[in-house]
Amino acid sequence: MKSKKMLGNIKAVPFLFPFFVVYVLFTVFPMLKGLQMSLYEWTLIKQMDFVGIANYSAMFKDSQFWQALWNTTFFVLLSSPLMVVLALILALLANMRTKFRTFLRGSYFLPSILSVSVISFLAIFMLQPYTGFINSLLHLMGSKAEPFWLADKNLVWVSIISVTLWWTVGFNMILYLASLQDIPDFLYEAGKIDGATDGQLFRYVTLPLLAPITRVILLLQIIASYKVFSQIWLITKGGPGITTRPIIQYIYETGFKNNDLGYAATMSYALFVILLAIAFIQLKLKPKEEV
Repeated sequence: MKSKKMLGNIKAVPFLFPFFVVYVLFTVFPMLKGLQMSLYEWTLIKQMDFVGIANYSAMFKDSQFWQALWNTTFFVLLSSPLMVVLALILALLANMRTKFRTFLRGSYFLPSILSVSVISFLAIFMLQPYTGFINSLLHLMGSKAEPFWLADKNLVWVSIISVTLWWTVGFNMILYLASLQDIPDFLYEAGKIDGATDGQLFRYVTLPLLAPITRVILLLQIIASYKVFSQIWLITKGGPGITTRPIIQYIYETGFKNNDLGYAATMSYALFVILLAIAFIQLKLKPKEEV
């Protein structure tokens, strides 16, 4: 039996080897190279002097790093819970047995196939202070307000989070929808026979059975939100001022605008440690029956 298993493993090696080579070249090697860069004064032109942990020491004293990290964390704290709740609501609507079910599923998922440049320019067009669609709609409704959606320090976060939710909620909705369809109908039928209301069925049947996918969606959303960059860069460039500048943008500007790849690699590894810690905590909090 052991020899057959060993023979099967050996036969699998030629099929796994190409992937292993690609994984080492494009994942493992860049990670190790980035760690090396973080210990040097490194520019776009060449490797400079070895500085040890000087870049890490400078990072802890860098107020702009902490501001960018807080901006990103603020975005995560606002967007992640909203994403989970909105995705669940849309999945419940898309799972209803109505003649509009196919239309609802398509319309909810459609924005997620658009590129970030498209959704960003749509957002800029709609959020213009005088001629934008949102303000024009407010005027038609009788409002005299003229909100500066991308210039106000508070409204700009509302704008970015709203655009991000609209753009990305479709994928999470599909995950919830697939999980809803996996729930056996007999559980609801048994609950109705016992006199349970729709609210009780949702609380005691649907939500507990959706808990595993909810944890997955929440983890994926937190990781994705900590890596936010493209839509903020295209819509606000991190403004007004540095109010919305995320950590990825600061890493980009440090490495490619300030020509300091060593310090940029240091901040990248700090973000990597944060994401690793979040994933570890999520794994520890997972119930034993799901591990």
